[in-house]
Amino acid sequence: MFILDAHLDLAMNAMEWNRDLQQSIQQIRKREKGMKDKPDRGNSTVCLPELRKGNIGLVVATQIARYIAPGSKLSGWQSPEQAWAQTQAQLAWYKAMEEQGEMVQIKDLRSLNIHLAIWNDDGPNEQKPVGYILSLEGADSLITIHHLERAYEYGLRAVGPAHYGPGRYANGTNSKGIMNADGLALLKKMEELNIILDATHLCDDAFWQAMDNFHGHVWASHNMCRSLVNHNRQFSDEMIKVLIERNAVIGAAFDAWMIVPGWERGKSIPKGMNCNIEKIIDHIDHICQIAGNTLHVGIGSDLDGGYGREQCPYDLETIADLQTIPSLLFKRGYSNNDVENIMNKNWIGFLRRVWSK
Repeated sequence: MFILDAHLDLAMNAMEWNRDLQQSIQQIRKREKGMKDKPDRGNSTVCLPELRKGNIGLVVATQIARYIAPGSKLSGWQSPEQAWAQTQAQLAWYKAMEEQGEMVQIKDLRSLNIHLAIWNDDGPNEQKPVGYILSLEGADSLITIHHLERAYEYGLRAVGPAHYGPGRYANGTNSKGIMNADGLALLKKMEELNIILDATHLCDDAFWQAMDNFHGHVWASHNMCRSLVNHNRQFSDEMIKVLIERNAVIGAAFDAWMIVPGWERGKSIPKGMNCNIEKIIDHIDHICQIAGNTLHVGIGSDLDGGYGREQCPYDLETIADLQTIPSLLFKRGYSNNDVENIMNKNWIGFLRRVWSK
């Protein structure tokens, strides 16, 4: 089944983790053997060949670079200008992949239709470029609102104003407080440009403020349910209901601590916590039960978003194993149309609504 994955940090892996995503997953892991600078060295799950193997022909791919204020314990860049430069390096990598025929940017209805036609033919996936929709995870790198206009011109189509901690435009995970004037101006400009608001990572205060002040299209690229794993990174049922009212789609993420309760970073292991793909289905099903249908949930795996096999479902070897999800949904009584909604149609339908304007 064709899959659209709504959140992958591909360029971050290429430029910060220094991974050649054109290589096989075995080659990437072998090259990282013995490296200790990142927690997931030797445990990666994502590369372009595995995307093709898993029939994952279209992804939402990020630029990401956080600004950190003096004294912050988070990782990031010491000035917005440095953060912007890092996102431009990431953009250059995507363009290099386009030049190699590995990827193709999808930024409007025409390019979407052309790309889907390519992936719906009977040709081998090995010959097909992976389509990507460009998203910015955390807006700290936008030096000014004018930089958002520049980013739109090179294809940026979705923005999550916050990531972890306090941000320049909005506060994110593990922080609190409403958006400042710059954050509200960002929302206004996004609405003018028809840029999708990604509600993922917004702290509760900023989430509710954004829902009141942004009148464009909203999605949540990679989020899970607070009622199943109680943490501010997750959506409460009330948040999920509001997103459903906004006709949003929520992407199910594959980070273990978001999937099962009680996870301790650096201590817990997936098998020991019984963290498998079935547990992700619980979150998907919870959203469907709230909605009363299958129209508001999809896949936003966030695989290799700073973690690897050491912190994802134990029955997932690579991202190609997203193809096991349909059978698990069928076992829960979901119809073929329901499963197609979750695996690709909800995201595609969302994009058609946005870009038909």
